Amino acid sequence: MSHDDVTTVSVEISGSEITFETGKLAKQASGAVTVRQGDTIVLCTASTGRLKDFDFLPLTVDVEERSYAAGKIPGSFFKREGKAGEKATLTARMIDRPIRPLLPKNWRFETQVVAMPISVDHVHPYDILAMNGASAALTISSIPLPEPIGAVRIGKIDGTIVVNPPEESLLPGGESDLDLIVAGTADAILMVEAGANIVPEAEILDALDIAHGAIQKLVAAQLELRKLVGKDKVEHEGPSLDSKLLAKIKKSAAGKKIVKATEVVDKLDREDATNEAKDAAYAANAVEGDDEHNAAVKAVVNAIEKAAIRDRIAVQKVRPDGRAADEIRKITIETGTAPRTHGSALFTRGQTQALSVVSLGTLKEEMRLDTLGLETNRYYWHHYNFPPFSVGEAGRLGGPKRRDIGHGALAERALVPVVPSIEEFPYTIRVVSDILESNGSSSMASVCGSSLSLMAAGVPIKAPVAGIAMGLIKEGDDYIVLTDIAGVEDHLGDMDFKVTGTAEGITALQMDIKITGVTFEILRDALAQAKDARLEILGKMQKIIDSPNAELSKYAPRILSIKIDTEKIGMIIGKGGETIRALQEEFEAQIDINDDGTINVYSSSGAKGDALIERIGAMTRDVGLGDEFEGKVVKTTTFGAFVELMKGTDGLLHISNVSPGKRVDTVEEVLSQGDVIKVRVAELDRERGRIGLRLSDDPEIAGKTAEELKDLKKSGGPGGGRSGGGDRPPRRDGERSGGRREGSGGGERGGDRPPRRRERSGGRD
Repeated sequence: MSHDDVTTVSVEISGSEITFETGKLAKQASGAVTVRQGDTIVLCTASTGRLKDFDFLPLTVDVEERSYAAGKIPGSFFKREGKAGEKATLTARMIDRPIRPLLPKNWRFETQVVAMPISVDHVHPYDILAMNGASAALTISSIPLPEPIGAVRIGKIDGTIVVNPPEESLLPGGESDLDLIVAGTADAILMVEAGANIVPEAEILDALDIAHGAIQKLVAAQLELRKLVGKDKVEHEGPSLDSKLLAKIKKSAAGKKIVKATEVVDKLDREDATNEAKDAAYAANAVEGDDEHNAAVKAVVNAIEKAAIRDRIAVQKVRPDGRAADEIRKITIETGTAPRTHGSALFTRGQTQALSVVSLGTLKEEMRLDTLGLETNRYYWHHYNFPPFSVGEAGRLGGPKRRDIGHGALAERALVPVVPSIEEFPYTIRVVSDILESNGSSSMASVCGSSLSLMAAGVPIKAPVAGIAMGLIKEGDDYIVLTDIAGVEDHLGDMDFKVTGTAEGITALQMDIKITGVTFEILRDALAQAKDARLEILGKMQKIIDSPNAELSKYAPRILSIKIDTEKIGMIIGKGGETIRALQEEFEAQIDINDDGTINVYSSSGAKGDALIERIGAMTRDVGLGDEFEGKVVKTTTFGAFVELMKGTDGLLHISNVSPGKRVDTVEEVLSQGDVIKVRVAELDRERGRIGLRLSDDPEIAGKTAEELKDLKKSGGPGGGRSGGGDRPPRRDGERSGGRREGSGGGERGGDRPPRRRERSGGRD
């Protein structure tokens, strides 16, 4: 419908309305569309610039997140948005990938698509709306996009396929076992991006079929919008080859040399041979000063190379390196490559090599996310680096490029279903994959390397994960699905289909299709072939390491956990944090305390970590009759010695018990303040907080159970009828002043009234 200059078109997808609106915002752009679902709104624009003398399509896609969209203020020092974050970068890539193949191959006008979320309701994720809005903006603009694309997300909740599930269900540990994003035209699927919780191949195919039905509705809505307000498209002829020039060069010796050069097996040797042959063909046919003719010669020379390789693969069924269609290149695996790291692995497949290294840290080192989404932190992540030397080139080193971020996110998504939760493994986990060599499918090598390095590090992953890249070459009715594609097969092929998973099912997918003739039968074949390859790679990995190492690296921090009564948290922290700081300094460790009473101890030494856990346990456990302690004498009196059993709790060792079997006149004859002795609880009055002690090696109580100690007290055992020697055990005063304990004077007055334990504020002992 249309009101004045504003035009809207709506479509219902899975019971929820998606609205496309134009004519209200950003009217100077060639195309501007606002897409809305619920209260999530994304403004998408498409604009063109100058004609560029490039030999590639000058398309740029940007996603500009604004914190105000989610009612947030940026967390940076300057309190404003900076460079695009990972979520924005990945969304931009998902917009670009299905659109780029549709634009004319020789379109040379600078083209920019911008998606800006202006309102986010945390129910409907903005990325799907941005993909549809970008297509709609291009569709109504003058830019020659031949047909619109639609995009949907597919989830799997309680075993049921759901179209565009709520954002909360997609969080780590959420309800959905599948996060599948699909984009395509009315006739074909062009792009797939997915994370899955070990989902079978058959269910993925069903999900793709359901997704395409919803995509067709979105495409129809955009075509309706174009019919109402669309601009005339710029007339632009697609690229065409000079048929006479093609025939001439193809028959020449230079043309035949190009075909022959493509048969060289080694990647670098083949590139050198084909470049030399192409340069010779160009030199023989170029005309000085005739740029148009020379451009045609260059196009023909490149076409001869491409046609020769594609024909040999699709028709003759011969791959550039001589492998069979379903053959995987030689694989070598090594773990422990970097000995001082927490875990490492070197995975080499053919001429692709990935070094993956694991670093373990404390939970305080988690990745904090300052995005528009619900997720605020992350405890496991993967980074991917692709230095220029990996392909034998010299280039600039700097921050990660969009491709690096995308490949890292794919590898991370592949391992998420098998990485343990922080409750199971309370570490922050970072994996870095450095690509040292590359000839196709380096992201899948990083998946395999990461799985191996995690197991080498002792991270208890649920199952190993492997990845494989599938390709497709289709010439007319002839086609071939290729396993483990090399670089040239990816560059000149029609499909790049990356599949990762365990032996049981798929954990991640990424697919880009460059042609429209890919049927569901071809996708089914590709998934089946990928499963066979994945199982083969998993078998090779298992021969090197078949399960996570039982022990962490000696260089990894030790993280131990203990759970205490929440009422005793204050005892560990101490006044102004005094106790926790002292513990951390004494044991050279870090202590994290959660509100539920879980205490995580991070220590560089396993022995110190164990000792600290033991100390915390002793400090917070309830004292029981018969319990033994190694305590420090904190005060001596005329009637006995006060022994610190744990922080905040003392007991009384009566003078009659300081030296079993021998009478002493003063405690100081046997004990001094600061002495550490082993004692046992022989009398306990919980109501009054009184604890009577005996030395652990006292023969009168040695070997007696708690029940026997109770009977000993009833029968008027040794020491004048009281296990404490006739005097009442003390209460813990809780405060010290110059080594004295408040209330101890009562015991000194007559030896018959030692202090009882004073109750602490807040009900804590």
